[in-house]
Amino acid sequence: MPNPTADTLLDTAMRLANERSWEKLYLHHIARELDVPLEAIHQHYRQKDDLVEAWYDRADQAMLKAARAPGFTELTLHERLHLLIMRWLDSLAEYKTVSRDMLLYKLEPAHLHLQLQGLLRISRTVQWLREAALRDSTHLQRIIEELGLTSLYLQTFLYWMGDSSAGQSKTRRFLQRRLKLLDRCEHTLERFKSRLPGFGHRKAPRPAAKAADVVPRT
Repeated sequence: MPNPTADTLLDTAMRLANERSWEKLYLHHIARELDVPLEAIHQHYRQKDDLVEAWYDRADQAMLKAARAPGFTELTLHERLHLLIMRWLDSLAEYKTVSRDMLLYKLEPAHLHLQLQGLLRISRTVQWLREAALRDSTHLQRIIEELGLTSLYLQTFLYWMGDSSAGQSKTRRFLQRRLKLLDRCEHTLERFKSRLPGFGHRKAPRPAAKAADVVPRT
């Protein structure tokens, strides 16, 4: 067959991994399944972990597409975050077990370099989540917000991994509860900010002294 596309390779990898497990999947299995040489895979994926990145990139894309839905900008922040995170999880749902195994593979003690990539992957997804949710906070408020969203994202992801309910309904309710808690934390932060004038803003530089104001030394 002609050289497969990156999407065809990824789809085949996910289907085979679903049949045998991610741990037992090798790139030569994909090549044999598609009747192509290994170099056809190497053109798109230099190593097995690149398939993991591509799979989660696909989830990020699904999340970003959700932000184009009509009326999205009129939703509350709570509603936007719920929609975005659930769309991200929905895109993984067909291969939930494989998605979980991919994460565990990255976190194995022998895979230190993959652990670092895993942390970077989480950071990238959270940054795109903030962008899609139309967040524009700065300075300390941005840092606090990023920490809160990272915690929300990871807690929901871990809960989702063990959720076998129809339509992931338990995860949807779990996320609703966590978002309400996040709302309360934000309200607390707002009250804290109101007591600290200038919070989150840089102090304006002092105006330069005019020549007439400078008293010459004798």
